[in-house]
Amino acid sequence: MKTKIRKSVLALAVLFGTTIAPMAAYQSLGQELTATEGGGAVESNAKSQKKSGGGFFDIVFGSGIVGTILWFALFGDGALAIYFSIDSSVLIKPDRLMPKRLMDGVQGAMAEGDVVKAMEICQQNPSAMASIVMAAFQHIEEGFEAIQEAVTAASDLEQEKIQQRLNWISVCGNLGPSLGLLGTVQGMILTFQALASGGAGDASALASSIGQALWTTAGGLIVSIPSITVFYSLRNKANRLILKMTALTMEILNGLRNVSVDPGADGAEEIQG
Repeated sequence: MKTKIRKSVLALAVLFGTTIAPMAAYQSLGQELTATEGGGAVESNAKSQKKSGGGFFDIVFGSGIVGTILWFALFGDGALAIYFSIDSSVLIKPDRLMPKRLMDGVQGAMAEGDVVKAMEICQQNPSAMASIVMAAFQHIEEGFEAIQEAVTAASDLEQEKIQQRLNWISVCGNLGPSLGLLGTVQGMILTFQALASGGAGDASALASSIGQALWTTAGGLIVSIPSITVFYSLRNKANRLILKMTALTMEILNGLRNVSVDPGADGAEEIQG
């Protein structure tokens, strides 16, 4: 349920950033151009910015309705990037992917030659490592080559599950510059439209308006750069852990190369040398 809610929120954020915000920009563009005569909007923005000190608050709320909407979209994108980064950081930990209790239990059971006990321990400790080991045990009667193929397939599946969680960070990182560029383009359109209407008299007003538009691109990059860095860092960490789990699984099952598995009297499976 929580996963569905999280994905729904992200889908709404993406929909807002890529559809609703551009539509609002185009709808308000005509209204702002109509109200702008002789570059009055450019000059009024610059004057208001000078009076208020030109702080970040004024940059966000002084860029018009569309600009403010885009800024809040950027804030939402950044918040989602932080959330998914923390969520993935908690997920991609050795203690979560391959718990020590699981490893000790499986190694002890295999030392005793009790495959059924090892499978029960995997079921009691659900994790990525448990899924990989269980996949191997399910093909134990088919030979060691079948076990290797099952371990490889299970490792790829667990890697894909982790990658799907990490991809949301990448989405947020890629969405940030797009939202920032959209805000900059919208601001530049209004600025040059004012120039075409004869508003080139005040160079400081023109520079202030362009600078205000470029701030959205800076905001998008501020969201994007850390997000992409965290994404590749966590992805590489996940790949290392998956390789380690695969190697540990093959090490645990290495003794099954030249053994057969026969059912016991009570239906349990035991390793026979």
